[in-house]
Amino acid sequence: MNNRIAETVAAHLSADDLAALRESLREQRAFRLEQLARFARSSRADRAIRRRSASQLEVQVKLIASARMVLADVEAALERMDGGRYGSCHLCTHPIHLDRLAVVPQARYCGRCQQVREAGR
Repeated sequence: MNNRIAETVAAHLSADDLAALRESLREQRAFRLEQLARFARSSRADRAIRRRSASQLEVQVKLIASARMVLADVEAALERMDGGRYGSCHLCTHPIHLDRLAVVPQARYCGRCQQVREAGR
């Protein structure tokens, strides 16, 4: 990505920018779906073996929950994109900078609002 992208805000996303972000979201969705399928296959095999420790199962449960959460965020971003609402912060409604979307294309919040949300946790 070039310097123009770092200076552009989501309200001014070009068709090329949106296409690249959509492709990134689709790739993430495919990865998460495959990841969840691998967990499902692993879980079926583990039930037959019954040799996993409690800590291993806890880690797997947390990984599955995380993968499902990211998948839901990615799918929500694709829906916002389809509905023409993609790239605006859910709190302040300002555009989310393209440099942030390039790193986290499913972002719901601008950098400032994300920091405020994380500080409140």
